[in-house]
Amino acid sequence: MEKRIRRQRCQLPSCYYEGYLQKRSIKDKVARKLWTCLCGNTLFFFNEMRDADYIEKLDLSGMISVTDDNSQDHNLDAARFILRIKDRNIKFTAPSAEARELWKGYIYSVAKLFVPSSLNLLPGQVQMLKQTVELEKQRPKNIIPPAVTSCSHYVSVQADMPACYHSVSRVDAELLLEKEAERGNMLLRPGRDGNSFAVTTRQDLYGPVFRHYRVTRKHEGGFFIDVDNPVPCATLHDVINYLVEKTNGVLIPLLIEQTYEDHISYILSDVESGEMSVQQALSIVPPSVPLKPAVLRKPTPEPAPAPTVEESLCLNDMKDTGGPANSSAVPLAPLEKITPRKALMPPIAALRKIPPAPSPRNKIRKMGTHSDTT
Repeated sequence: MEKRIRRQRCQLPSCYYEGYLQKRSIKDKVARKLWTCLCGNTLFFFNEMRDADYIEKLDLSGMISVTDDNSQDHNLDAARFILRIKDRNIKFTAPSAEARELWKGYIYSVAKLFVPSSLNLLPGQVQMLKQTVELEKQRPKNIIPPAVTSCSHYVSVQADMPACYHSVSRVDAELLLEKEAERGNMLLRPGRDGNSFAVTTRQDLYGPVFRHYRVTRKHEGGFFIDVDNPVPCATLHDVINYLVEKTNGVLIPLLIEQTYEDHISYILSDVESGEMSVQQALSIVPPSVPLKPAVLRKPTPEPAPAPTVEESLCLNDMKDTGGPANSSAVPLAPLEKITPRKALMPPIAALRKIPPAPSPRNKIRKMGTHSDTT
């Protein structure tokens, strides 16, 4: 069976309007809150706003009408509307009455290529719808045929399958669940007839117990779990979520992480000997980006040492005589008071004591005494 592939959100047509909507078909019992994007003339539904892969899409080329839903409901503030497409009706619930009018206006304008006059919108909102109509009219002309388009724009991204889908047979599914018992106990696989699917589970009850559930595709779209009371599900993701919720998390989807090589290697054959060997490709390190030059700071000049006394005297003399000293010279330190040094005594006089010389008065006295005696 060939897997359905789809493009990511970035590869979809231009988005005209988006927001959360509760979607419920007439036959569905529970409404689902989905992030809805109007891209071109198709509605794409995502589980969450940040998801890259959509889970459903709805073509609006066969739209018949879009009208308010005035049926009785316990939620009096619900802004509901019904979208009629060919042989089915789909009910939506918008977060507010204004959002409902905008959704109706965008859907009708894109599908019929003109703005309806029965909507309760502001002039600016009507102008946006007119611009959307013009863009939608030009969109088919801007589509490039796949033959001349770069293959990078049409790369298949992900199959419309849950992560626990494994393309194995009934027996191989049991062996896989037995081998990977620590990673999960439930997987989705293709059915025997090629048009349906099956869910295989494994649990322990005095030994391994395997169970298989058929998942059949509905003619009008969607799936249902084929048990005594069939369980309708819009997508295969809902099938897995239903089994996980109803078993209180006992059933765990089998997720096998894919491993990747750490090095680039290749098999090389020796021409002379014929031997095969595994070689690793040399990794080329990209040149490093040169660092930005650092801002060089000017070195801080060290303070000049204070001049000595002799230097201060010399500089002062030069300044007084008109020498090279000028106003830009280094300021001189204040002169210190110089204490006069005593004369050095000869070494011999320092060793022996010299008696002090007599004063003139004593000398006269001595001379007088000597004269009296004579």
